[in-house]
Parts: sequence; structure tokens; C-alpha cells
Amino acid sequence: MLKKFTLQTGKRDEMIEVTAKVQKFIEENGVQEGAIIVYCPHTTAGFTINENADPDVKRDMIRRFDEVYPWEHRLDRHLEGNTAAHMKASTVGASQYVIVTEGRLLLGTWQGIYFCEFDGPRMRTFYVKVV
Repeated sequence: MLKKFTLQTGKRDEMIEVTAKVQKFIEENGVQEGAIIVYCPHTTAGFTINENADPDVKRDMIRRFDEVYPWEHRLDRHLEGNTAAHMKASTVGASQYVIVTEGRLLLGTWQGIYFCEFDGPRMRTFYVKVV
């Protein structure tokens, strides 16, 4: 099973929780045991699994990414000017793998699946594959 999702991002840097969408897909398809892969086919966005209780975590992560990978750097040569977005996306990665058991994503109490936008706002796609 494979499903393509679309989402509109609203900011240049943003972390959008997609856990509920992924869980709904699992339920609609009757997946009880196995795993899923969430995959981002973009070079300036990606996925992470992180805390979903305190919104300050997302804000802090984005701020720290900006500190490590500033948007403008005098030595960057990429013509689009979004080298920082490529670096951030490479850091979080293009995909995450999550175990499914008893019809539920096996995530920790405070964990959520986040689509990480680093070059928005844009219309984005991502995929969920059951394995």
C-alpha cells in the first residue's frame, strides 16, 4: 500500500505534524502489524520524529537549524540561494520508519511525525508506504 499526500506549507521554515494523517491511513487500510515509511521526495524538506507536546521544541529546533545553517552565507554558490534549506533537509533526512502494532503507530508518549519545510511556503507532497 502506498498513498500520496499533499500539504501546503505556510512559512520558509516550519514543522508540520502529520501523525494523525498517517494513523488515519493505517486505520482506513486495516493495517494491524508491520511498519510504515514516510518519505519526502523534495530536496529542501524532510521528516523527523520528535516531541509533539511542547510547541517550543519546534520553535527551538528551527531557531537552532538557522544558527547552524544561516540562510545567507557569503561563501554559498548555489544559484537558487537556498543552500541552507538543502543542509537542513539533509540533516533531518528524507524519510522515517515507524513500526505499526495492533493497528497503531508505535511512537513514544511525546513523539509525533513531522514534515519539515525548509524552503517554503510551497505545495508539498509526501508518501506513506506500508511494509
